[in-house]
Amino acid sequence: MRSDILKKDIETLPHRALLMSTGLKKEDFAEGRPFVGIANSYNNIIPGHIHLNDLTQEIKRGIRDAGGVPFEWGVPGVCDGIAMYVEMRLSLPSRDHIADNVEIMVLSHSLDGWIGVTSCDKITPGMLMAAGRLNLPAMILTGGPMKANLVGDSKHHPIEGFGLVGQVKGSRMTPEEAEGRLPYMACGAGSCVGLYTANTMAVVTEVLGMSLTGCATTLAEDPQKRREAYESGKRIVDLIRKDIRPREIMTAHAFENAIRVDMAMGGSTNAVLHIPAIAKEGGIEIDLDLFDRISRETPNLCSIIPAGPFEMADIDRAGGVPAVLNRLRQMINDCPSVNGTSLGQIAARGAVLDDDIIRPLDNPCHAEGGIAVLRGNIAKSAVIKQTAVAEDMQVHSGPAKVFYSEKDLLDAIATKGIEEGDVVVLPFQGPAGAPGMPEMLTPTDALKGAGYKRVALITDGRFSGATTGPCIGHVEMEAYNKGPIGAIRDGDIIEINIPQRSLNVQLNNAEIRERLENVTVPERTLTPLLEYYRDKFRGRNCYGRHL
Repeated sequence: MRSDILKKDIETLPHRALLMSTGLKKEDFAEGRPFVGIANSYNNIIPGHIHLNDLTQEIKRGIRDAGGVPFEWGVPGVCDGIAMYVEMRLSLPSRDHIADNVEIMVLSHSLDGWIGVTSCDKITPGMLMAAGRLNLPAMILTGGPMKANLVGDSKHHPIEGFGLVGQVKGSRMTPEEAEGRLPYMACGAGSCVGLYTANTMAVVTEVLGMSLTGCATTLAEDPQKRREAYESGKRIVDLIRKDIRPREIMTAHAFENAIRVDMAMGGSTNAVLHIPAIAKEGGIEIDLDLFDRISRETPNLCSIIPAGPFEMADIDRAGGVPAVLNRLRQMINDCPSVNGTSLGQIAARGAVLDDDIIRPLDNPCHAEGGIAVLRGNIAKSAVIKQTAVAEDMQVHSGPAKVFYSEKDLLDAIATKGIEEGDVVVLPFQGPAGAPGMPEMLTPTDALKGAGYKRVALITDGRFSGATTGPCIGHVEMEAYNKGPIGAIRDGDIIEINIPQRSLNVQLNNAEIRERLENVTVPERTLTPLLEYYRDKFRGRNCYGRHL
């Protein structure tokens, strides 16, 4: 074990003294007792994290009962919902920071393995990145979804507030009426109720085989979550003793499984950023063509908030991820998992308990999976959640309305400066341009809340998992790196064709080149971290590859 160097060498006598100063006993240095790290992302800012200390205590109990010695430290987390619109340029950079945090703590303290306690959007992928990077025994406990409030026959939850902004901006509701909805929207502990990014990445984690079966959909406040925490503590000790490492679990075939289940369930477009980043840390290259191919051949079986009426609690009640795997069992690669059972075995044991919530293959919600990759003279690639787009907007052509900030777009909604049929364009929102590639849930839900039915949005930024409608993000190349999206002006006609996977503006190449020569980059206030992030993505696409 890696920790043996701390336990018995004379050179590490002072090290043992330091560890005993924290409360360790001499028996904790016994041979065969692994040192197990717990990367705990508890804070009392994010609802998905407020209960993680309780779960961590159960993990510690499981580690001790299995003969291990637990060590805990804190990992930061950004609540995208709170940072949205105000300052969320640091959210995506925090993912890499979390991976670095785990690397620093695990290697510096000679830990034999570790478990990540996580919930939200960037924390889970950051921890999975660290798992692949370090390739020491590791597993993840995701904290579970929140339960929506039921008022009459209506479900209420925090994310609906973004739509209320649009209703106020569009004069469909008074500010006082919107404020009056607040008590209904507060739901308590857990990641937000739908298949937004946090729950998407929890599903990805379970399908990759890096968390216990059922972990992704077990509600935060369900007593079963505490049992999962305890069993996870025991299991990580077993993984260390058997020297089972993440790269044996997170294989290329495992990532294909994760993408397929994501397409079948209709997850967040942010998965297209996170899955390649996680795979890259394990030496596996994943490009957008794989997402698009799997999406074309995988029917969408679930209609989950924001694309449909069901919440994660409904998915759990219908059988959870194992039930979805059961539906897809003929398409799933049989890969190992931290459970000690293979994904094929989990799929075979899965049972669908409600055919309306997890539909059969011959009666899907949509013939294709959740995400489509578009290409054209605006973008070498762009991403859209196609299952959340109305049928009459799958093909659309309209004039551009260009904005350089979310505030300007919200002001235009309030002053009726946007008309049905327009294509709103938000350039300079990418990793280098913003910098930090912020999410655009505030403007997308504001447009929806204001009552627009036929307005599309295109950005080189990204979208929240809560975004619905014809919203196209991840446009590459981004405007800051001289991408054609920076050449678009008000009135240019933009053509969107999702079935044909095309995204074009009615300009020829010479016109685009001439305009790009005269583009002025908007001035941004930068912190040192944002300056570093801009430099990192200057000349690279949002997936980190050189242009």
